[in-house]
Amino acid sequence: MSVLEMKVPSPGESITEVEIATWLVKDGDYVEKDQPIAEVDSDKATLELPAEQSGIITLKAEEGDVVQVGQVVCLIDMDAARPEGAAPAAEAPKQEEAPKAAEPAKQEAPKPAAPVAAPQTYATGAPSPAAKKILDEKGMNAGQVSGTGRDGRITKTDAELAAVPALGGSPMTATGARTTTTTKLSVLRRKIAQRLVSVKNETAMLTTFNEVDMSEIFRLRKLYKEEFAQKHGVGLGFMSFFTKAVTRALQMYPDVNASIDGDFKINYDFCDISIAVSGPKGLMVPVLRNAENMSFSGVEANIKDLATKVRDGKITVDEMTGGTFTITNGGTFGSMLSTPIINPPQSAILGMHNIIQRPVAVDGQVVIRPMMYVAMSYDHRIIDGKESVGFLVAVKEGIDNPVQVLMGGDERKGLGL
Repeated sequence: MSVLEMKVPSPGESITEVEIATWLVKDGDYVEKDQPIAEVDSDKATLELPAEQSGIITLKAEEGDVVQVGQVVCLIDMDAARPEGAAPAAEAPKQEEAPKAAEPAKQEAPKPAAPVAAPQTYATGAPSPAAKKILDEKGMNAGQVSGTGRDGRITKTDAELAAVPALGGSPMTATGARTTTTTKLSVLRRKIAQRLVSVKNETAMLTTFNEVDMSEIFRLRKLYKEEFAQKHGVGLGFMSFFTKAVTRALQMYPDVNASIDGDFKINYDFCDISIAVSGPKGLMVPVLRNAENMSFSGVEANIKDLATKVRDGKITVDEMTGGTFTITNGGTFGSMLSTPIINPPQSAILGMHNIIQRPVAVDGQVVIRPMMYVAMSYDHRIIDGKESVGFLVAVKEGIDNPVQVLMGGDERKGLGL
């Protein structure tokens, strides 16, 4: 029998372990070569694990298990023939619909001494650590409890429900509207939490604020958005203006475009801008490489491509590695003001917020303008107040007067029209 040991490939440099987020197949299934069989979470991205050969698969790890890069997570029997009548992998869900419809009837029937339909694994009837603790406290054994977890594993909720009747109570007392759900944090979420705490503990983080007038950007977008989209194939959004304003300000204040490494400061002569994008697995920060050399259309096209990859789960580790400065836009969710947290090892981050029509004084007159608060958090260990305030004022200049400051006085040429 020819058996292939499938090992966890390396998702990227410096990543030594991943978590099995979801198995896309079941133990004993026939899989096709290159068929996605699992989703794995690293501390930077979620990746699909494809089958290396066709055959019958035997799983060697469970969902939620943290496994080392290079560890065997499943076996594939390459000599096994495809079961008669089995459809190719893409059609497999259609073949499974009929047996699934019959499962509820089996569950309503009296429980047999040994399960018939469900495959027996080492997890069947085994309590989770939390469930075992509850059963031990109540003097119960696992044989008295029916497991509803994966492969019949006894969950914490199963143990709690079984313990109430044993003490003379009612199951309704435990359920009612007081149930709780415990979910293990993904590797990505745990890594984000660890990094955020380390930033607060290891940096001298301060935040400075300002406000920008979006009137000119509104005018330019209204006037040129259709022509811009027709010529460049992308929309003219706010992020290109802010990215151009930030790269200009970084070149004016190079200490903001730096990081600290022990007793040394590292300055970068390029502007790799990390753009915070909300995805299914959390906040990702793909990087625009050499954004200082990009046109407005180039910024918009690159952001669109990276954001699509994040939302589709196709973003790679390399596309999120590096970055010398971050821009995050909480305004898309309605945030009026916030203090963004630095994305290490960077030393500063710009937070955008929602745009609100507010009365402001212009040339001695009160007028209504679309205004936005902006916030810059920075590491005071290498960036002084003078640089941080000057940087944010430079960003404000670019947003308040984009034609003169960012486009050299020619708005059509600046937009590539």
